[in-house]
Formats: sequence, C-alpha cells, structure tokens
Amino acid sequence: MIKKIGFQINQWIEYLLFGLGFSMTLLVAAQVFFRYVLNQSLFWSEELARFLMVWLTFLGASCAYYRRVNPGVDFLYSKMSPLFRKLSSLTIHLVSMGLFFVMIVYGAQFAYFVRMQISPALQIPKWIVLVIIPVSGLILMFHAITFLIEELKGGTDDH
Repeated sequence: MIKKIGFQINQWIEYLLFGLGFSMTLLVAAQVFFRYVLNQSLFWSEELARFLMVWLTFLGASCAYYRRVNPGVDFLYSKMSPLFRKLSSLTIHLVSMGLFFVMIVYGAQFAYFVRMQISPALQIPKWIVLVIIPVSGLILMFHAITFLIEELKGGTDDH
C-alpha cells in the first residue's frame, strides 16, 4: 500500500515536472524572441524562470531519489559482504532521513521568515517559491521511510 502511494506521488510529480519544464522552455524562448527580435524585454520572465528552476530542482531531486538514480559511488558497496551492505543501506537511509528532516524544519522556518517579502518583478510573496523546500523534504522523507521499511523487510538490495 505504501509503495503504491509512493508511486502515485512520484507520478504526479513527474507530470508536474514536465509542465514546469515545458513552461520554462516556452518562457525562455519567448524572452529570447522579445529581446533579440522585437528589441523589447519581458522584465518578469527571468525571475519567473529562476523560480521555476528552483521548483524543478527540488521536485526533480525527489523523483531521482524515488527512482534511485541519484549519483553514488558503489565501488566499496559492491565489495562488501551482505551484512555490511544491509548495515550500510540502513545507515544511508537514516542519514538521508536526517537531512530531509532538516529540509522540512529549516525550510519551513525560512519560508515563514520571508513570508512578508515580495519578489521585485512578479510581485508575489517569496514564501510561495521557498515552500518547495519543506514540501520536497516531506516527499523525500516519505520515500526514505518507504525504502527503510523495504530494507528492514529484506525486500531490496539497492542503496
């Protein structure tokens, strides 16, 4: 059940990533067209593209973590005995969960701290951009808990 929920979450995020990436591509193409062809500038487009990139980065990290395609060096891991592999995987999941907890707590505090600041070009509250830090931390924590439970049950040998 928990794996199915994780799959659904990741699927929704991948659709959102596609939409954000496609929007960003169109936005940057429009900015280039306006700047170099029409000799005008869309003053707000660079700020929006930057905000979209922030969201793409954090949501993309959660998809990479779910698919287990994040970069890693497994030279030592492949040489370990099965017991040390399991202990290593458990340690990695627990350390990752600590990092995700920091993202959730301090990301929420920071988003709250900047809640009254307004972005210069778009005139939107900055917390809207920064709320993705604790949200992605929650998503990553959910996936990490799923992986930890899987590891404890002996379901996978991935790290």
